[in-house]
Amino acid sequence: MSQRQRKRFIAGATCPKCKAMDTIMLFFENNVEKLACVECDYTDTQPQAEVKTASRGSDNIIGVFKPN
Repeated sequence: MSQRQRKRFIAGATCPKCKAMDTIMLFFENNVEKLACVECDYTDTQPQAEVKTASRGSDNIIGVFKPN
């Protein structure tokens, strides 16, 4: 049985490629944080070593993604 992949949309985020707002989703694939736009074919990845975890004590934040 396959595990469902958890994807989260980033409110207010604008796609760097198509400039659409609220279309960027964040998800993990093979321990790599990825961004993808649901309107165009834009994707970006960030190696696990560069992912900074939140230290505010909130379980709702899974990480901070800083695209290049």
